[in-house]
Amino acid sequence: MSSTYEENYHDWLRDAHAMEKQAETMLEKMSERLEHYPDLKARLAQHLEETKQQQAMLEQILDNHNISHSSMKDVMGKMSAMGQAMGGMFTPDEVVKGAISSYVFEQFEIANYTALIGAAKMVGDNEGMRILEQIRDQEIAMAEWAYTHLPNVTEQFLMRSAEPNTEAKK
Repeated sequence: MSSTYEENYHDWLRDAHAMEKQAETMLEKMSERLEHYPDLKARLAQHLEETKQQQAMLEQILDNHNISHSSMKDVMGKMSAMGQAMGGMFTPDEVVKGAISSYVFEQFEIANYTALIGAAKMVGDNEGMRILEQIRDQEIAMAEWAYTHLPNVTEQFLMRSAEPNTEAKK
């Protein structure tokens, strides 16, 4: 049985909502643990607020189409994010691996929103396209920030880790 454009679009909107729930958990956990990287902590806090706004914007699209969002997908996304956060806690280079993971996740979000924009166009959801483009632009800005600041985070980590009795990982 083939799916209609609308069915795929609706499924992908639910997936995007779950993805943002996962992002929220990841950003919260990473931000909570950071102690020695104030620029990174501040940018993560800013993006956490954007992520919460993005969830509300996605809920608006879901409501406009009478789509219930999948609480199961939301829960699974949050559990996945918790697992990632917990795994990073046990590595001595947690901040560097977290910064890399953050950049990769932003690219994943950008790709998802790019596909969703194409689907919104196919179903004639102009308001959805506008909202999805706005969210994608925020994800692009965060990815660019992560990309340009990754060398600095790495350098800070290496300098801190070279100092005796200095915690570097977070």
